[in-house]
Amino acid sequence: MDRLDEFEVFLAILDTGSLIGASRKLGRSAPAITRLLASLEERVGTRLLERTTRNLAATEAGLRLAGQARQVLSLYEAAVIDDATTAMRGKLRVTAPMVFGRRHVAPVVNSYLDMYPEMQVEMVMSDRNLDLIEEGLDLAVRIGPLADTSLVARPVGMVGRLVVASPDYLARRGTPQTPHDLAQHDVIFTTERINAVEWRFRHEGRDRTVQLMPRLTVNEIDAALLAAKAGRGIARALSYQVADDLEAGTLVRLLPDYETAPLPVQLVVTGTRHMAPRLRAFLDHAIAQLSVLSVIQQPQFNTKPPPLAQPKKPSRRKN
Repeated sequence: MDRLDEFEVFLAILDTGSLIGASRKLGRSAPAITRLLASLEERVGTRLLERTTRNLAATEAGLRLAGQARQVLSLYEAAVIDDATTAMRGKLRVTAPMVFGRRHVAPVVNSYLDMYPEMQVEMVMSDRNLDLIEEGLDLAVRIGPLADTSLVARPVGMVGRLVVASPDYLARRGTPQTPHDLAQHDVIFTTERINAVEWRFRHEGRDRTVQLMPRLTVNEIDAALLAAKAGRGIARALSYQVADDLEAGTLVRLLPDYETAPLPVQLVVTGTRHMAPRLRAFLDHAIAQLSVLSVIQQPQFNTKPPPLAQPKKPSRRKN
């Protein structure tokens, strides 16, 4: 834990008069503020704050520590400003969805490390939207709308949800023309955070939901796409996850007229004010690198399925 961080939180509580006020000022959750205060009091070995009817007030020990903390932070800020060479040293923690992170964020991180040899980056791959403050993360790649409106987002593109199948499967089972035709097909379903086994579609301005009875259910998209390419059935994935297979023809895009609205791909930080130079450099670099990727710009793949195999007519021999 950063000991200077404890001082910053302690002084923010004093300056605002409450834990909630410090939480808002620093852009951190109230539980995180409470934990840091408790850690500091345990380290000092005495109570630093007393609760009054309206706010929190420093104890005698708290007042002494506050004066020392302000002096320490002032010296620290002066040292950082004077030593400009430290601007691009340190560590960043970046989180991204599993597949997107492996395929597209990892190259961005690698080129960033090449640009700044004294930097360190920790990549946290997770398909869950991790809390940046709680997890101590500097930047997140998010796909879809943001639930937390206090975060600052930088859009880099859009992705769509595509229904796909292999040419071999379509030759054997035919091509669905509407979402309701899926009831007659083998479906490969990828589990998400919701429990409903369904796919949503949109056609002519109206939303439609199709309940599914999948033959195969998996909790990882790569496994689902391997099964689809093997002719096991029809799957659904984000456009960047199937871009290479659609280009190669190993998968075919189905039901393009029923696709839902595209989802935004965004780089998310807690704020841009007083952003560390190393984080700003990474954010600018990532925006430049990701914004040119065709896989997150709604590429127009060939949506026509291959022609169905026609049964051969028996040849007639003349006697």
